[in-house]
Amino acid sequence: MTSSEKKELVKQVILGAREYGINTVFFRHIVGETLGVNVTDMECLGLLFFKGFATPSELSKYTRLSSGSTTAMLDRLEKNNLIERRPNPEDRRSTHIVIVKETAEKIAPLFASVKHAQEELISSYTQEELELLADFFTRSVSMWEEEREKLQKTVEKKERMKYQVKGGETHE
Repeated sequence: MTSSEKKELVKQVILGAREYGINTVFFRHIVGETLGVNVTDMECLGLLFFKGFATPSELSKYTRLSSGSTTAMLDRLEKNNLIERRPNPEDRRSTHIVIVKETAEKIAPLFASVKHAQEELISSYTQEELELLADFFTRSVSMWEEEREKLQKTVEKKERMKYQVKGGETHE
């Protein structure tokens, strides 16, 4: 493989990963519209489906909402019978947010077709190809986490610098 062929393949993989991400977001938006929830609420539900439960603080951190906005979001989702608040069995002061069982049963059919299509697509690869794909996704997740953390530190540093006190006054 020539250097230019490899560059083209690298470009195709990066573009493919971007398109994959964009299309999963579009799909979740349609699911959200079906449920009558906004994008942020849908992201919250997605995290709950993935993790099984979360605390309000975890959801606030994930969605980047203030604690008040997170409470309002949870109130909306609870009012629509999509989530419920349960006491944390390990800490009385904390609450676990979980998907209502009937909601999970209502949402599952919306993902049934795509789940089947994914399984069919993935099953078409050889064991060696699947090992390569699994490695790519594992390493990609780590890369995205590292990049998010670096960007977060940069943002926090800029915020601290923005509000430094000089000579008794706050300067931007």
